[in-house]
Amino acid sequence: MKKIVIASIATLALATVSMAAVNGNACMGCHGKHWEKKALGKSHVVKDMTHAEIATALKGYKNGSYGGPMKGLMKGQVGRYSPADLEAFSHTIGK
Repeated sequence: MKKIVIASIATLALATVSMAAVNGNACMGCHGKHWEKKALGKSHVVKDMTHAEIATALKGYKNGSYGGPMKGLMKGQVGRYSPADLEAFSHTIGK
């Protein structure tokens, strides 16, 4: 029983670290406090996107397979995060 509790706590701690890894405050300067803005007048409104669309966009910016005029800027923003970090973050915003 003790091993199960320790494993559960460790799993929860890892999930929490992953969720907190992406600094959403850095995104809000362009996307708005409530994700309501088109960043620099060019992006999608993030609050209208699904979690899956956000994850696809973020991971695509990272690997270079996604993006239009903001591709270069966003690649630099998400490059330091792992795909798992970006996936977890996508579930904290959007619908």
